[in-house]
Amino acid sequence: MSTTEALRQHAEHQFAHELEELQKADTHARPANWQLSPWAVVSYLMGGKLDNGFEISAKYIGSRRLMEIAVATLATDRALLLYGVPGTAKSWVSEHLAAAVSGNSTLLIQGTAGTSEEQLRYGWNYAQLLANGPSEKALVPSPLMNAMRDGKIARVEELTRIPADVQDSLITVLSEKTLPIPELGSEVQATRGFSVIATANNRDKGVNELSAALKRRFNTVVLPVPASEDEEVSIVVKRVGEMGRALQLPAEPPALKEVRRIVQIFRELRSGRTLDGKTQLKSPSSSLSTAEAISVINNGMALAGHFGDGVLHPHDVAAGLIGAVVKDPVQDAVVWKEYLDIVVKEREDWKSLYRACKELE
Repeated sequence: MSTTEALRQHAEHQFAHELEELQKADTHARPANWQLSPWAVVSYLMGGKLDNGFEISAKYIGSRRLMEIAVATLATDRALLLYGVPGTAKSWVSEHLAAAVSGNSTLLIQGTAGTSEEQLRYGWNYAQLLANGPSEKALVPSPLMNAMRDGKIARVEELTRIPADVQDSLITVLSEKTLPIPELGSEVQATRGFSVIATANNRDKGVNELSAALKRRFNTVVLPVPASEDEEVSIVVKRVGEMGRALQLPAEPPALKEVRRIVQIFRELRSGRTLDGKTQLKSPSSSLSTAEAISVINNGMALAGHFGDGVLHPHDVAAGLIGAVVKDPVQDAVVWKEYLDIVVKEREDWKSLYRACKELE
């Protein structure tokens, strides 16, 4: 399958032209085996106009300093841990960092409660192992091992979902930059350019604390929720536009007021008070992240495009909105009903949204 037919392209393919233009314009010093200099990597993430007039799109909307700290970490011998509540673009930033630094964001290990030490380090082709015993031919390298050999970035998603004893198998790799293979009496030494980007959050169930020894091997960058409503609206508008084109949704881009309304609802319920600070609210159990706001609007656009007039209306977003807020059918339902009756009902220009939500109760 060609990359143009992929439902979601890897960053290095989707933004290949931007990376190519940055390489041409990049006159800064590059660490060994990096595709771009640290300056160019940050420019790729934050966006802007090059000297030749070429426009680089912003991949991260937020603090430039945080991105500079993250990129500077990768230029040292320390690994990078992107930490924050769900939906703060940790995986998104991780992918784009790997694409810009290594030209390859696919050396990925997805952390789960069932992730084993073999998945982190290496495994074996058991047919070869039984036939010929331990050998290089029987070895099945992990993405981490391949990254070490090639001097690239390895990504570990949801590190804190991995059992603690398996997490600690990273310690030797991160401190000694070597991966022992005792069965062969050999080791893999990391090539210059190798590093690890891990992501973790502290809100989901099933989280395993990192050991103190492992924490010391990472430089932690905390990615915050968007600081202002305008910043969050900008992120949602940008991603909704990109995903709408990728999914070929037959609907018009949503009106700014509809996006702003969803973002305002999420921010008010997250903070436990209305925007003007006059009304205290209960917060639901869900994280109500920016990513979920994007999903609510994309779902609404699909409804509007396939079952409506192609224009996003309140009744198109109501179901997705309720689904995002009400994760616990008892506790969250109470929170949402109070918010509807105390806040949404009383806002004159929100009457249509109120009616649409009440129809689904």
